[in-house]
Amino acid sequence: MKIDVLTLFPEVVQAYLKESIIRRAAERNLVHIDVINIRDYSNDKHNTVDDSPYGGGPGMVMKPEPIFEAFDQNNLWKGKKIFLSPQGKTLNHNLAVNLSEEAHLVILCGHYEGIDQRVIDKMDLEISIGDYVISNGAVAAMVLIDAVARHIPNALGNSESAEEDSFANGLLEYPQYTRPEEYRGMKVPEILLSGNHKEIRKWRRKQSIIKTYQRRPELLEKISLSDEEKRIIKEIKH
Repeated sequence: MKIDVLTLFPEVVQAYLKESIIRRAAERNLVHIDVINIRDYSNDKHNTVDDSPYGGGPGMVMKPEPIFEAFDQNNLWKGKKIFLSPQGKTLNHNLAVNLSEEAHLVILCGHYEGIDQRVIDKMDLEISIGDYVISNGAVAAMVLIDAVARHIPNALGNSESAEEDSFANGLLEYPQYTRPEEYRGMKVPEILLSGNHKEIRKWRRKQSIIKTYQRRPELLEKISLSDEEKRIIKEIKH
């Protein structure tokens, strides 16, 4: 996969790309990420990238010229063009999986009060990472890249890891434990020490259902539950 990130803060994204999953995926040539400084494509000696909004109002708006020039000079128009915006479609598991199947993502990061609408009109998709506003779209870009990259085949080094994540099967992930078996009086559930993988899978499924019901009950409406699993939920209610 090829990912291009257009931002006014390239150093923020570049520092993140040196870490963990993204770095390993790049080293395996599973993903190639370029960070483009929008300011480099300004057409004046002061590298101006923003101006006051027509019609008045607070803040500054990013100008269209540097962004269009960045797209033109880097041949980015054919990629899947994404603008990160609180007004966009909320990022979730399914969207991240779908985007991981794209050959080329182009991620445009906003700043200031917003971006000239003529740029937004040329995007394929607007994505929000949540119902709140942040001042630097580069932060949202890192969230999006991480959520997408982990679903690229072999990016995690363990093909099952992403499949066990919360939301992968519609449920929140089951509790995890490691050594020691007992710590400060708290013990690891006996079933996890049994070596009975069939029963461990059943226990994990049950725990996922319980946790999902307690924290995100609306998710259960979207998945098919067995009669036994429905009984578990009924017992929790009472």
